Amino acid sequence: MPEETVHESERSRSRQALATYFRRIAKALGRGEPVPVDDAGTVTVDPPAEPELEVEIEREGDTVSLDLEMEWTEEEGDVDLDAAASKATFEVYADAADEWRWRLVHDNGNVIADGSQGYADRRDAENGIESVKRNAPGGHVVDLKNDEEPPEEGGSNATFELFEGKDGKRRWRLVHDNGNIIADGGQGYASKRNAVGGLRSVKSNAPGAAVEEVDE
Repeated sequence: MPEETVHESERSRSRQALATYFRRIAKALGRGEPVPVDDAGTVTVDPPAEPELEVEIEREGDTVSLDLEMEWTEEEGDVDLDAAASKATFEVYADAADEWRWRLVHDNGNVIADGSQGYADRRDAENGIESVKRNAPGGHVVDLKNDEEPPEEGGSNATFELFEGKDGKRRWRLVHDNGNIIADGGQGYASKRNAVGGLRSVKSNAPGAAVEEVDE
């Protein structure tokens, strides 16, 4: 059977972004789950327990390349080119003050995240969504109640902060490295465990979520 390329992508990434990408792959491999190939999780592979792994470093002139190749038969593991990217949708809408806002709505109808502010220009709201899509999957999680600090290595350009609200409930917010809050849970949780579950849903669903304009 002739060789067939079923998926290919190429772009520049920072070392930090590479660390986040490979961490996602490592977690899926460790859990025995399908491995996401693209950022949106729409392409996955499900390798066997012990695939062949080849590591090759080549030098051609002044260019160095590092190739990592895993190989297995199609009977041993599947390739899914149409994996479910998300179980949520970003809704963009104009509020009563005619400011543009967004919210991330799960297929079950629950709002699992929203923006922390309104925007005069719809494009600014959409830029906020793109920032969440990029930064949520790899964002470290810290508990401010325990004075935790995010690790210096890996992660994204934003951090999930767990904190206790004035009502005594546990909440979360996604804070960019520039200090701006780019998303929050929009609700309080009775326990830290539930708050972490809420932000994990955002981590998994935000990257591949479609964006739709809705009437408020």
